[in-house]
Amino acid sequence: MRQLVLGNLNYSSWSIRPMMVARKVSLPVEEVIVPLDFPETSAQLKEISPTAKVPLLIWGDVTVWESLAITEWIAEWAPAGTVWPEDSSKRAIARAVAGEMHAGFPALRKACPMDIRGREEMPEMTESLHSDIMRIQNIFSRLREEYGAGGDFLFGKWSAADAFYLPVVTRFRTYGLKLTGAAKDYYDTVLEDPDFKTLEKQAEAEPWWIKYTADGRSSGYVRTES
Repeated sequence: MRQLVLGNLNYSSWSIRPMMVARKVSLPVEEVIVPLDFPETSAQLKEISPTAKVPLLIWGDVTVWESLAITEWIAEWAPAGTVWPEDSSKRAIARAVAGEMHAGFPALRKACPMDIRGREEMPEMTESLHSDIMRIQNIFSRLREEYGAGGDFLFGKWSAADAFYLPVVTRFRTYGLKLTGAAKDYYDTVLEDPDFKTLEKQAEAEPWWIKYTADGRSSGYVRTES
């Protein structure tokens, strides 16, 4: 069995990072969506995942959980240079910024939950949120300037670093957050990528919603299934 188990594509930033990597390299794997925040979600995931979380890669007798680990597994499966930059210096920086996204930006995550199809008012601009936004502006601009020759992505050619920042770009759109200069150009590139357009259509078509309030998260169906 070869499965990539994912949460809602509209909401699960953790899921769409390795999913986009898998799609970019044409990994022959079945994508399985487990809707999040329903009463049965945890029990369903506990049957297959050691953490009861998504994403999860099942490849024969190998099970890999956690989005960065799945990305690295795919990088070993795929031809060199298709997941991370071929140049060792670029590859090191790409892994560093992907790791920074993976573990950082808590204010942005909290104030701006991912919702690809949603359009929300800009949140209160706290000092910590502004700091996250400025760091992202700097990352996008600097990487495009220093490493972006030969293409329109962070390192020119698409890489896993772009997959890790894809949910960030969608957050900027959802909440009306602004980027300028080369960072804005990169934002436009990500949103016009054909693979993102496919993901966007899938997210829009999902029948589930998740709401975030001070009391926690809740979920339900956008429409009644026939």
